[in-house]
Amino acid sequence: MKMTMNVECTPEEARRFVGLPDVTPLNEMLVREMTARAEENMKMMSPDIMMKSWMSFGGQAQDAFMKLMTTAAGGSRSE
Repeated sequence: MKMTMNVECTPEEARRFVGLPDVTPLNEMLVREMTARAEENMKMMSPDIMMKSWMSFGGQAQDAFMKLMTTAAGGSRSE
């Protein structure tokens, strides 16, 4: 015998019915934290901040960048 039962309720009512905890405050905190981190990371991607960061290392960063670009342009060739 097969029986189907439809129950109309909100997600909140279903959660309470089966005894699950309310994680809404935790979810809101996580969303706020991830939003703040994403915004901070987006600021780090601005060209002027990237250049300031690279220039703080002096010539070492420029040499490393040139080596990276030379290697990338050369493909998988070993020299």
